[in-house]
Amino acid sequence: MPLVTEQSPEHQPLSKNDESMDPNSVSAAQGDGTRQLLQSGAGTLAAGIFAAALTQFVFGGIGPQGPHTNSGWLALIIAMMCLPFGFLLSLLGVAKWFRNRRLKAK
Repeated sequence: MPLVTEQSPEHQPLSKNDESMDPNSVSAAQGDGTRQLLQSGAGTLAAGIFAAALTQFVFGGIGPQGPHTNSGWLALIIAMMCLPFGFLLSLLGVAKWFRNRRLKAK
């Protein structure tokens, strides 16, 4: 929540710098979120891999009808949420990184 003295983004004055007006210009100082996407994607993916490993090796493994313990089921649910989301978040971060690299080369 913004402070009372701050203006909302719609009411902030535009910068006089012509480079900031160009929507294709990206700089590292601008902070477009690529680093945060890569970090959170890798962290979420690591949590999913860790939960899957716990399910398989610590909580009794997975049989034909699923995990053998309640803890195994919980870890499997966490792994099934974290693995696809972490992969897609990492994929988005890598795509943004390649785009920034391509724009910087121009």
